[in-house]
Amino acid sequence: MLSLRIALRYFFAKKSHRAVNVISAVSAAGVAVATAAIVIVLSVFNGFSEIARRQMSLVDADLTVVPSSGKVMQEADSLAARIAALPGVAVAMPSLTERGLLVAADRQLPVVFKGVTAEYPRVVPFDSIAIEGAFSADTTFDGRQPAQIAVGVAARLGNGPAAIVPDLYVPRRVGRINPAMPATAFFRAPLRATAVIQIDQVDFDADHIVIPLAQARRILGYDRAEAAAIEVAAAAGTDPGRLRRTVADAVGPGFDVLTRDRLHPDTYRMISVEKWVTFLMLAFIMLIAAFNIISTISLMVIEKRDNMATLRFLGATRGMVRGIFMIQGALITLTGGVTGCIVGLLLALAQQWGGFIRLAGDPSQLTIDVYPVQVLPRDILAVMGLVALVALLAALSSRLFTRNLKQTTV
Repeated sequence: MLSLRIALRYFFAKKSHRAVNVISAVSAAGVAVATAAIVIVLSVFNGFSEIARRQMSLVDADLTVVPSSGKVMQEADSLAARIAALPGVAVAMPSLTERGLLVAADRQLPVVFKGVTAEYPRVVPFDSIAIEGAFSADTTFDGRQPAQIAVGVAARLGNGPAAIVPDLYVPRRVGRINPAMPATAFFRAPLRATAVIQIDQVDFDADHIVIPLAQARRILGYDRAEAAAIEVAAAAGTDPGRLRRTVADAVGPGFDVLTRDRLHPDTYRMISVEKWVTFLMLAFIMLIAAFNIISTISLMVIEKRDNMATLRFLGATRGMVRGIFMIQGALITLTGGVTGCIVGLLLALAQQWGGFIRLAGDPSQLTIDVYPVQVLPRDILAVMGLVALVALLAALSSRLFTRNLKQTTV
């Protein structure tokens, strides 16, 4: 294309007016800075999302099977045994999760308790989250059942597992209640803390406890075969995404098989919404920076007025001449965008691999001490698509602005 060849010549040739060079450089730099900022911000959001996903993986199984309707499933133990026999499944464990009131001496605390079996350490890496004590599921301590309590519960109820001997109160689900004795409306379960756990997630660390599944079934009035979920741990080397389809086919249409992301949709949706809202805000800044290119094109039209007149005398059409400046605007935008994408990618990868920028505060009190960054190819493709769109808009805007120039120019 002749228009492209001329545009490339004008793009790389030194301008007769230094102001045109400066304004062109500033316009491209504005697009580059905005593009680099988008790449870095998206990578930081990816890093925080990965941190949240990694922390939740400490207490959530690879897959969780829940009933499509209702709160509990029948014959959960036999269904768990059937799932455990599937290829790629390391263990399948029924569980119950409910809310209750934990009382220790004069202290009371609403908690979320989860009933698990002795296979719980095979479903989640319990040793990684236990900061004191050890897991216990079937040992009784002077008539009290073992409980693994979150660090927030431990902080409010006592100084350590040995000092925490609470009672768990749960409203009776079945049976008669004596109005003259309000205490009969609650089921009391004596517990003894055997371990303190922490995953550095406020939602979990503040109010969660883990108790034996048999105890949870008893205080909730369920029989020995009912459970709210079946937690599945994938065997080493097995992709949970592919295993999900295998488990879903095995359990049938009456159950939902959830990955960790689908188990906590609100958490990951919030991060995703913040990420893409920030993307749109920075895209708007890039668009504003791109419109500076219009002034650059106007100056170039004035500078190349004689050249354009020569081209017209040689037979060039007005559309061809306008196309030269459209391509020129697109070239400036793409140069700034590609440069900014490369710079942003290099900075993000440097932070991802080197961790040069650290978080303020006491490292011993922080889960991480550097800004988390994760570069994803789809984000880079999205940024390059945005750059291409902005380049197209800049080219079309250049054509609009050159349409009303004097006949002698074009």
